[in-house]
Amino acid sequence: MNNEELQQWVEEVSLQYFGRPFIHKATFNARLKATGGRYFTQSHNIEISPHQLAAFGKEETEKIIKHELCHYHLHILNRGYKHRDQDFKQLLAHVGGSRYCNTLPERKEAKKREYRYLLQCVHCGQQYYRKRRMDVSKYRCGRCSGKLNIKMLDKE
Repeated sequence: MNNEELQQWVEEVSLQYFGRPFIHKATFNARLKATGGRYFTQSHNIEISPHQLAAFGKEETEKIIKHELCHYHLHILNRGYKHRDQDFKQLLAHVGGSRYCNTLPERKEAKKREYRYLLQCVHCGQQYYRKRRMDVSKYRCGRCSGKLNIKMLDKE
């Protein structure tokens, strides 16, 4: 999918779910990896991550588009467009947009490789990854208050 097709898609979603036209620019931005999309308050443009489309498909990407369009339309109407605003939360729930995007699989693996230690609860098996070593005798499991064991992870 290219930027022209994305623009068409965003315009269709805007009319279908919001009943208002999207008259600004929607583009892909390949640098977006930790977030699914961005709305710019100055230019009113929207950027969408192509990685989300490739990893999770059109259905999840449409939820991201709805999220960004909620910011867009509420900002245009001078209503609460920020994540914490009630207007935003209500509109997002009404149109079926996603509050958060899914984490990309390659980012999950990269995040796991950063950790050096694995804490595991003896009682319930809950796992905690840590970058720094800690004294397990001073801490308990957050889920069941069980005793924790520490293990150093192998590095490739």
